Amino acid sequence: MVKMKNAGGGAQPGRTNRLTDTNLLLAITVVVFLVMYIGAMLFLKKGFLKPQTFFNILNANAALIITSCGMSLVMITGGIDISVGGVVALVSMSCAVYLDYHGGSLITSLLIALGIGLAFGAVQGFLVAYLDIQPFIVSLAGMFFARGMTTIVHTAPFNVANEAFVGLKDTRINVPGLGTVNKLGKYVNAYVEIGVIVALLIVVILFCVLKWTKLGRNFYAVGGNRQSALMLGVDVKRTRFLSHLFCGLLAGIGGYVYFLHVGSGSASHAMGMEMNAIASSIIGGTLLTGGVGNIFGTFVGVLSLSTIQNIVSSIGLDQAWWTGITVAAMLCLFLVIQSVILARKR
Repeated sequence: MVKMKNAGGGAQPGRTNRLTDTNLLLAITVVVFLVMYIGAMLFLKKGFLKPQTFFNILNANAALIITSCGMSLVMITGGIDISVGGVVALVSMSCAVYLDYHGGSLITSLLIALGIGLAFGAVQGFLVAYLDIQPFIVSLAGMFFARGMTTIVHTAPFNVANEAFVGLKDTRINVPGLGTVNKLGKYVNAYVEIGVIVALLIVVILFCVLKWTKLGRNFYAVGGNRQSALMLGVDVKRTRFLSHLFCGLLAGIGGYVYFLHVGSGSASHAMGMEMNAIASSIIGGTLLTGGVGNIFGTFVGVLSLSTIQNIVSSIGLDQAWWTGITVAAMLCLFLVIQSVILARKR
């Protein structure tokens, strides 16, 4: 009998030629995104036909891609982390103050970002995994603490003038063959920012970790059924701790990528990013109940979320509530799909 791998990477007999829940949700996500984007290209045009429009989505959402990947790791294990937006803001402000007011170097500022992310991940992971405190409560406290610390570090928003940082921020990586000719008849290269390269590397690395490593299988096993995972010899506490640790680390990296994109420090930065990360993970096929998810799906979920926002803006509905309504409708759609998937399993 042919055995298909389930969400956790293990074999499940009797499921020959059937999609796993993870792959089914991923397929739905990809199809919905392609329908939206191709539909926008055919009916709206307004820049959607230009490759740079797609690259601009990547440029604007590189940090969200990274933090959403971290969120997916935690959600796969059955947890949640709503502190990532606050961590991104704290990293951005701390690095901005360090570079502008203390004449810091780029390498040290990056280490500061990683240190902040690891500190939040380690503390929250310990409280959740080893003291068995609810992840929502722990990360809620982490969110308030990060936002408060951001204001303590510096109150007023400001742009960073450090020359080395500005040079790195303005670096563009040309994408050959996908440029366009502007109204003056001049060829303009398509480009992506450095943060996009970082985000894509992280997506590939985490995809490989979840699909082909023991740690990845442990994440799925813990999220699917902790008691069963424990009986199979999985160190549940260590696995949950590592999921939060990696989420914190990715929030630190995402914070630096966000900082490279905006080039400033502000207490209002990344407001609501944690909710966008959760929404992107759900749209990407990660179940809130844990045990099912795909990093590539999360990546497509971020693209879908941004695309629907661009479509709403392109048709003239610029008011903030229209964007909120459409995102809520999309989120509800995928929650219904997930409910159907769970009902099918039962």
